[in-house]
Amino acid sequence: MNVPEDRARSPHTGWTRAHWADHADRMLAAVDPYRSPLGARVDLPGPPSRYGPASDGLEGFARTLLLAGFRVAGERGADPAGLLERYAAGLAAGTDPGSPEAWPRPDELGQAKVEAASLALILAITRPWLWDLLDDRVRERTVDWLSTVVGQPYPPINWVWFRIVVESFLREVGGPWSAADIEEDLAVHASLRRRGGWLSDGADQRAFDHYTGWALHLYPLLWTRAFDVIGSLCPPGLAATWADDLARYLDDAVHLIGADGSPLLQGRSLIYRFAAAAPLWTAAFTGTGDLPPGLIRRAASGIVRHFADRGAPDAEGLLTLGWHHAWPGMRQAYSGPGSPYWAAKGMLGLALPADHPVWTATEEPLPVERGDFARVIEAPGWLVSGRRGDGLVTVVNHGTDHARPGVTSTDAPLYARLGYSTATVPPLTGSAVDTPLDNAAVLVDARGRATHRTGFTTRHAGLAPGGVLLAASGGRAHWVDPARDAGPDHGSGRPGAITPGPELTVASAVRGAVEVRLVRVGALEEPAGPLGLRLGGWPIASAERPATGPGALAYTGQLRSAVHPLLGFTGNGVTLERDTGPLGAWTAVPWVAADAIPAAGGLFAALVTLDRGREPPGATPTVGAGPEAAIVTWADGHRTRVAI
Repeated sequence: MNVPEDRARSPHTGWTRAHWADHADRMLAAVDPYRSPLGARVDLPGPPSRYGPASDGLEGFARTLLLAGFRVAGERGADPAGLLERYAAGLAAGTDPGSPEAWPRPDELGQAKVEAASLALILAITRPWLWDLLDDRVRERTVDWLSTVVGQPYPPINWVWFRIVVESFLREVGGPWSAADIEEDLAVHASLRRRGGWLSDGADQRAFDHYTGWALHLYPLLWTRAFDVIGSLCPPGLAATWADDLARYLDDAVHLIGADGSPLLQGRSLIYRFAAAAPLWTAAFTGTGDLPPGLIRRAASGIVRHFADRGAPDAEGLLTLGWHHAWPGMRQAYSGPGSPYWAAKGMLGLALPADHPVWTATEEPLPVERGDFARVIEAPGWLVSGRRGDGLVTVVNHGTDHARPGVTSTDAPLYARLGYSTATVPPLTGSAVDTPLDNAAVLVDARGRATHRTGFTTRHAGLAPGGVLLAASGGRAHWVDPARDAGPDHGSGRPGAITPGPELTVASAVRGAVEVRLVRVGALEEPAGPLGLRLGGWPIASAERPATGPGALAYTGQLRSAVHPLLGFTGNGVTLERDTGPLGAWTAVPWVAADAIPAAGGLFAALVTLDRGREPPGATPTVGAGPEAAIVTWADGHRTRVAI
């Protein structure tokens, strides 16, 4: 970074718009050596996707075009590096059916439907400097290529916005389009809306993740600004509804950013990294919501700088498949070498000129920097805690599993765990994928198999007196022998042969930096056989082997994770694994266990903590069992009734 920090205007991150521009320019320069001879593909290094090199090259082109387009738009067309000239050449070759670099069409390859939307969006917002200067034949071929989306089937998820954006661009340049397609897709979006401004990326699923922000909130309001649709395709009242949804969502989203700028490590496609900043910039770009511009920039700059300071982009200036560094185990079946460049969405702010208030305001602190907070996010069923002292944000999850109630599949590590944070990530490879350990309450059979919770029902979630966050969820526990060929990984758990188990209910009482986690096991049924219960804590990662003990305690120089038995548990330990996640070579998970569950079931409880290890452990709360509820007595004498 060649720009000096500005601690007067940016006291938290030091970054101004000049830092963002320099960052973008470095990223765009880094991909130049990977452009194909005619410019239609950006063939980046890395493991290919399941769709092949032609698709991967198109993806690299379209997603880096997003960044180039934002960069030029924010400079009101000034383009001294000749970015759009290079992309114009690529458009000419990619849309030419006779070219050796011809792109696969959207009606031939599903992934091309995704990339077509990036092309159409940038062609719209840079129209005077790119589209209007293209040769007539190139414009005709581009329309022909884009128009293959008309009438095509799109899955009823965030993908519907890809068709809306493309057909809206075609409408404005005189190409074919379908009002019925857009009406159908807007109806799908309406079906995804949930309480509090949240959206589920699947109408019948509890699919809450970063797609809510970087896709389902990004496109609707950008659509109303980039295209002439208000009053024709989009009733004014609908745009107002979307604006209100985004405002309410962002009020939650800024509480899910750690003081170090890390977004929550939860949900699929985390290789998009700082795309998590996209909904913040959407609010600034469209004048939506009531977040102060200084808070928007502090949050967005914090996210992007979090990665920049930790190796993303890498020394060459490239985004790799991974998190801070390359870690291919994070990719899903649809991920290719160009996929990480959807991170460009998180740099939408560059499309705003230097005199915009979001760039001229002084940064304001994040919620976690202002003080401790306890928050319930109703739609995903999350209990959110932020602690100013250590800058951590934790989420206790009683509502999200990327499935629906009653489904029996394996638990998807990035959705169905009991906890997520801005400093930890579940093991994504290894034995814990099929045998849940971290932030899991599982029954263990005589073969060592652990149950899964996907398909559970949320029982309750709320804020109790004394600032105690309370939630509970449960259902019939089940063992899964996963099918050998479970299909491509799109974030959900895997199907397989199911063995049903007893009812298992988990409740959480969260106060400050600690959680009392309670488990009620229903009456056991034959032929279940002897069963044990295991409750795992937070996974912590490090380049070096974490220290452990006494008991269920693991710690590094940065984090401390512990589980302390309160009721019913008789054993404990720490499991250490190598190369199971992107945050470090080692991952440690503390746990407690009960070796034998009574036939009538029972209630069990443990104290679960994650912190920086800067303070000695506080006094331990106690738990008293009742037939329908437990009473937690905290160290200061405050009592909380927990329905379980």
